Amino acid sequence: MLALHSKLPQVGTTIFTTMSSLAITHKAINLGQGFPDFLMNKELIALVADAMQKGKNQYTHMAGYGLLRERIAEKYNMLYDGNINSETDITITPGGTYAIYTALTTILEKDDEVIVFEPCYDSYIPNIEINGAKAICISLQYPDYSIPWQEVKTKINNKTKAIIINSPHNPTGAVLTEEDIVALKEIVANTNIIIVSDEVYEHLVFDGMQHQSILRHTDLMERSFVCFSFGKTYHCTGWKIGYCIASAALMKEFRKVHQFNCFSCNTPQQYALAEYILHKNAYLEVGNIMQEKRDYLRELMKQTPFNCIPSHGSYFECYSYHFTNETDKELAVRLTKEFGVATIPVSAFYTNATDNKVLRFCFAKEKDTLEKAAKQLQKLK
Repeated sequence: MLALHSKLPQVGTTIFTTMSSLAITHKAINLGQGFPDFLMNKELIALVADAMQKGKNQYTHMAGYGLLRERIAEKYNMLYDGNINSETDITITPGGTYAIYTALTTILEKDDEVIVFEPCYDSYIPNIEINGAKAICISLQYPDYSIPWQEVKTKINNKTKAIIINSPHNPTGAVLTEEDIVALKEIVANTNIIIVSDEVYEHLVFDGMQHQSILRHTDLMERSFVCFSFGKTYHCTGWKIGYCIASAALMKEFRKVHQFNCFSCNTPQQYALAEYILHKNAYLEVGNIMQEKRDYLRELMKQTPFNCIPSHGSYFECYSYHFTNETDKELAVRLTKEFGVATIPVSAFYTNATDNKVLRFCFAKEKDTLEKAAKQLQKLK
């Protein structure tokens, strides 16, 4: 037999694939994986079709279509009074996850350490380990999932290459505050620590809170890769189009990796997005739309034995339970098989499978979908 040394020996099929496959098998309502079940904007679809019909189907620039990068720069310079340069600071990527992977691959060397907050999006730790580095996992404080900054300080050493932050947070929906940014600045000051900021849910912020983007802070931008997703903003997750923003010096190194991996991304979508991004309300109002869905699910869930752990952003809200001694994974599987509702057990987002008896629900769905799911869950005793 062919001998192959696995670079990720501990990694198997992701929980998202597992639960989605289970949902298909049992014809369950999928509130597990984070994708909308409603149609995206028809104008954006038409813009893609128009670009294709006009022959915009060949490779575009390695860093991304120039006009799209210009308008992304205009957007953030408007939002955060910044000074982002479209030529040197922005690269279009095939999704936010790719941007995070490329950022980590750009900076990591063998035996480097990266601070990761758990529960965390499941790509972070494999991205670190495949580059020969080590994830230093710190648990967010349950049940509000806040960052224990004093503990972070104790984990910083001369091997610490980076800190990954994620706000709004997947899977919990927690949102960083101004106080968190102050603490982060204090920790990285006078160090060579890089920040990788996952901001794919940047516009899905609720309850009047403000998104604390790294782009707001010039001193942090100098040491950061900030990763975004068009898919989450415009409900087109299957397009896999995102982008990374960083200082010119960091982006120069990022592009060295990028050009030999994907080289360039889907051209017609980039042309379409360059036009659609001019509709400011499409991204400025999406948070209110998603908050309505979150609130609707909350109201429906009051008739179930689950307890809400408030989300302030993202596609997700977590719910704890005390009506059974089952692990969260056992309960998630049973809900899918017996009640026809697929969720994600939050223990899957911890390396040591910490089980606080919490499930993650995706509310980026049609009202009818949420109603059907809640009706099934109301049958629980």
